[in-house]
Amino acid sequence: MKIVITGASGFVGRSLVRFLAEQGHRLLLVGRNPEQLSNEFAAHESCGYDDLELRAQGWDRLVHLAVVNNNSAAGAEEFHKVNVDLTMDVALKAQRAGILRFVNVSSIHALDEDNASAYAESKRAAVRMLASLTGIDVVTVYLPLVYGERWAGRLAPLNKLPRPVARFLFGLFAALKPTVNVRRLGEFVLTETPSDPDGLVILSDGQRTNPWYVITMRVVDLTFALGVVVLLGWALLAIWALVRLRSPGPGIFAQTRVGKHAKHFVCYKFRTMKVGTPQSGTHEASASAITPFGQFLRSTKLDELPQVWNLLRNEMTLIGPRPCLPVQTELIEARRSRGVFAVKPGISGLAQINGIDMSDPQKLSKWDSRYIALQCLTLDLKIALATIRGGGQGDKISR
Repeated sequence: MKIVITGASGFVGRSLVRFLAEQGHRLLLVGRNPEQLSNEFAAHESCGYDDLELRAQGWDRLVHLAVVNNNSAAGAEEFHKVNVDLTMDVALKAQRAGILRFVNVSSIHALDEDNASAYAESKRAAVRMLASLTGIDVVTVYLPLVYGERWAGRLAPLNKLPRPVARFLFGLFAALKPTVNVRRLGEFVLTETPSDPDGLVILSDGQRTNPWYVITMRVVDLTFALGVVVLLGWALLAIWALVRLRSPGPGIFAQTRVGKHAKHFVCYKFRTMKVGTPQSGTHEASASAITPFGQFLRSTKLDELPQVWNLLRNEMTLIGPRPCLPVQTELIEARRSRGVFAVKPGISGLAQINGIDMSDPQKLSKWDSRYIALQCLTLDLKIALATIRGGGQGDKISR
């Protein structure tokens, strides 16, 4: 491929140039100082922004990395000038040059709508403006901390350590914060179709192969489950008895759900609905199906306590996408297409604390996918605390 790269002189840019060059692709590096680029990357073509449109006629990709980063002391005006105005100028030149795809690289900080920093605001503004472009495929890629053969920024001290020690310590850091190898960005640039039809992609390594994360979360799940059984066993029995006494039917509600790798398992809850309520998503159930005591259990999330058995059986985890029913085929297919079934379902999740339930399968699957990309111990703790404070009350009942 013929690939244009702006911002190649930064850590991510240099790492990306190295990866794409190793794959044998032709590169055009664009910056405000083309002479400096020529000296630093003698093996590749380079030019200034004024020559971009002419030099890149008919090229395949443009990867826009030029940015004022979130750790910069620049003012809001400088952030807007580079992160918005320059981005649009480069995108329009790419459009006129007939470049097939414009890859706008951003940070996951910009995904947080509560982040009001000049960096985040400017990057979100650029995305809104890019959405108006036609005639060119525009996709924004959101990245967490990026590393390559070496580490940069606050992780730079790892480069001085023996490689096995550095990788060991990096695994611990990666369990706390999401990270991504620059190779994933390079591989995405080379793909023929964007991963998300909305033109938004989050790239990360994920946590499935990080032993620090996997072991820590398993220990947390087991500790929580055993703690509930040992310390609150009397409360479980009391709630079970009250459910039986307050309405006819069993105290425990057992229901088949779809779990990891789309395998079915039996999920346990205290019964909150009247016996005979049809098997369907909660958002499809009538409010009249909820018992008075069941309403209390649902509002306090006490109805979820029997799922400690699912935690002990390793069928669920505390934090993850909520498991759906086998009859919710649209949600199952949406989750399958986004790789959501690669992780265990959870008692609470990112979508739930943001008020997104199973009534909108496409939107829910996107948030589930976002969680998997951003998954880390820090985020799981934030979700747990938000749940304790009253977030994630479950699917809304149909009125």
